[in-house]
Amino acid sequence: MAELELNERQAGDVTILDLTGSVRMGEGAVSLRNSIRGLNDDGKKKILLNLAGVKNIDSSGIGELIANYTTIRREGGQLKLLNLTDKIQNLLVITKLLTVFDSYDNEAEALSSFE
Repeated sequence: MAELELNERQAGDVTILDLTGSVRMGEGAVSLRNSIRGLNDDGKKKILLNLAGVKNIDSSGIGELIANYTTIRREGGQLKLLNLTDKIQNLLVITKLLTVFDSYDNEAEALSSFE
């Protein structure tokens, strides 16, 4: 079984990636990178990552979030986070990254925040 499963869905011009599993060094981080870069290459610049199903994330996974956020922003897009688990939220608070990412607990609110 894959370390990280990604399911893509559309809500208007926003692409939502539902993540299930672990975003860790190796396959999980690479899968996330490839999915987001593929969306970017396809011209999909509004991306919402639904992290409700993510059980673990390590420093490599955090690094991928930051790298993808930077890449999407540089290309004029937006990458936002949805449904942070307590564990992920605490990690982002400790690393001061919660101030970098726009994060939401409600999908409708997250979708309406895109410009």
